[in-house]
Amino acid sequence: QVRLVESGGGLVQPGGSLRLSCAASGSIFRVNAMGWYRQAPGKQRELVADITSGGSTNYADSVKGRFTISRDNSKNLVYLQMNSLKPEDTATYYCKLVKDYGRGYWGQGTQVTVSS
Repeated sequence: QVRLVESGGGLVQPGGSLRLSCAASGSIFRVNAMGWYRQAPGKQRELVADITSGGSTNYADSVKGRFTISRDNSKNLVYLQMNSLKPEDTATYYCKLVKDYGRGYWGQGTQVTVSS
């Protein structure tokens, strides 16, 4: 089994920054990619950014240039540095781990609220 625990969410003013962390434990093998998704009230969950085991990254157009995903393989951690935050970034952010055979695992989510 895989366990993902997100942290780092909170309330921040527009233009501010937050760094989310995702700690993975358990059956951490045959990992294809890890990523961050978000879901705002009344909206579908959407990809924010992901990173493959080889280090390739992919970002949603709405966050390009503002968010950076990174991983520390030695510590089984994935980060999402979020800068220049906007009110429309407000959502619950979820960490996801995908095995190379397609199985996906989700964390419980962390709330990010961008408001003055």
